[in-house]
Amino acid sequence: MEELGDADEVVGAAVDAGVTRMITMGVDLEHSHRGLALARQHPEVFAGIGHYPTESSPPDLDAIRTLAADDRVVAIGEIGLDFEDKGGPARDVQTARLHDLFALAVDLDLPVSIHNRGGGTELAEAITAHPGLRGAMHYFALEWDWAERFVELGFYLSFAGLVTRPSRNALRDVVKRCPVDRLLLETDSPYGNAHNRMGVPNRPAYLLDTATLVAELRGISLDGLAKLERDNAFALFRKLA
Repeated sequence: MEELGDADEVVGAAVDAGVTRMITMGVDLEHSHRGLALARQHPEVFAGIGHYPTESSPPDLDAIRTLAADDRVVAIGEIGLDFEDKGGPARDVQTARLHDLFALAVDLDLPVSIHNRGGGTELAEAITAHPGLRGAMHYFALEWDWAERFVELGFYLSFAGLVTRPSRNALRDVVKRCPVDRLLLETDSPYGNAHNRMGVPNRPAYLLDTATLVAELRGISLDGLAKLERDNAFALFRKLA
């Protein structure tokens, strides 16, 4: 969110749009520090402490643990696997790091936000290896067979502006079929734009674009979806409430 300009204006616009809780996810220690600083300044903002899977250096687990002790931290994320970025660490290196981060999340009783590109099988195996792990599949973009598998593992599916694009019929089907208590929405700002905002930096306020379509797909009112989303977010990210 710090990449979007004035934080006061960005947060204020989100609250005006009805987005009253925001999580800024970290991809390395620098971004995690910045996100936590932002969360300390704005009561509507919370932080995730993460380590992106394509980072060349290993995660500093002690530093992550220290940051995650802050009351404003609600998740370990963004973490995961990215086997499609040819510049990232080898598959076995990424997987070993992920196990360490999953173990830390369970120890801290914090949910995880998972990035997945080409690592579905390994992710499912890693989740199974860490009883008690909970979290969300960030920016979910796969078809129903994978959605069902992660839901069966107890995970939430988090959808961004991608679902608003007219070509994404399979993803829209997943939105329709996702269990009511496992559905989350996100902006992934400054990325993850909705179809009607291509070419401009995404913002938390623009979550309304995705929510409007998702409510239509599920045949419920926008207010009904808002309550559902609030309940699900509070259930997973318990420190948000």
